[in-house]
Amino acid sequence: MALPTYASPLERVWHYTYLVICALVFVFLIAPVLIVIPLSFNAEPYFTFTPKMLSFDPEGYSLRWYDTLLTFGHPTAEAPRDSDWWWTVWERSTWVVAAKNSLWVGLWATILATTLGTIAALGLSRPEMPNRRLIMALLISPMIVPIIIVAVGMSFFFAQACVPLDNSLGAAVGTFLSDKGCLVNSYLGAIMAHAVLGIPFVVITVTATLSGFDQSLIRAAQSMGANQQTVFFRVIMPLILPGIISGALFAFVTSFDEVVAVLFIWGPEQKTIPRQMFTGMRDAINPAILSVATILVVISVLLLATVELLRRRSDRLRGVTGR
Repeated sequence: MALPTYASPLERVWHYTYLVICALVFVFLIAPVLIVIPLSFNAEPYFTFTPKMLSFDPEGYSLRWYDTLLTFGHPTAEAPRDSDWWWTVWERSTWVVAAKNSLWVGLWATILATTLGTIAALGLSRPEMPNRRLIMALLISPMIVPIIIVAVGMSFFFAQACVPLDNSLGAAVGTFLSDKGCLVNSYLGAIMAHAVLGIPFVVITVTATLSGFDQSLIRAAQSMGANQQTVFFRVIMPLILPGIISGALFAFVTSFDEVVAVLFIWGPEQKTIPRQMFTGMRDAINPAILSVATILVVISVLLLATVELLRRRSDRLRGVTGR
C-alpha cells in the first residue's frame, strides 16, 4: 500500500522501517531455499560453492547430479541410452522408483482426502449440525498433534489390521496389501495414512470457501424443482470448486512431503522421494539430493501459484473482490 501524501515524518519513518523488516524476514525465510538451486549445478561433489562457481566459470557448473537421478541404481548406467536403457531407468532407477511411489501414493491419498474432507466440510457448514466445533477440532487434530505421535499410532493400528488371504484374494489385492494381508508395509496403508494427514487441509480450505457461500442459492434452486444431486453439482460444486482444488493441492503436497509416517508404516525396501532423501543424508551424502530439492522447489512454486490463482477466481465468483 502506498504511503499517503499527508503522512507525518514519523509515519514515513515507520513505513520504510516496516518495509525493511519485511524484506529482511523474507530473505531470512527464502535464502536457505534459494541457495540450494545453484548448488545443484555444482560440478564437484561438494555442498559448498567452489572457486569456479564463485567466479562464474562454466567449468564449475554441470548437470551431473541431475543425470545421477537417472543412473543411480541403474545396472548398466554406462550403456547407450536407447529405449531399453530408458525402460530400465523407469523400472530400476532408485530415484525414479521413489518418485513413482510418491506420485502413486500421493494421487490416491489426495483423492481419498479430498472426497472425505469435502463431505465433512459440507456437513460442518450446515447450521443444524450439532457439536460442530468439537467435530472440527477432531478433524484437524492430525495437523496439530506432533506427526511422530500420529505415525506411531497409525503403525500400531495398521499392524493389527491384518486379514487372512487365500490365493485368489491375495492375487487381487496384492498390489495394495502386504504379503501377510496387513496395512503395514502396504500401499493401502501408506495411502490411508497420508489421507489422514491431508484431510485437515481439505476441511479448512473448503470450509473457508463455504463461509462466504450464499445459502439462498440452494433454496432458489430447490424452489425451481431441483433435487439434491442437481443442487450440488449445478449450484454448490461450481462455486466451491476452487476451494476443493486448493485443498487437494495441499493434501497432495502434504503426502508428497511426508517422511515420518512412511518410516513407521513402510518397510526399508519401500521408499518415496522424501524417504530416499532422508536415507541419502543419513547414509551417503550425495549432491543429487540438491537436484531433487531444486525440482521440488520448482513444483512447490507452481502449486502455490495455482492455489493463488484459484483463490482469486473463488473471490471473483463469490463477489468478494473485483479483481
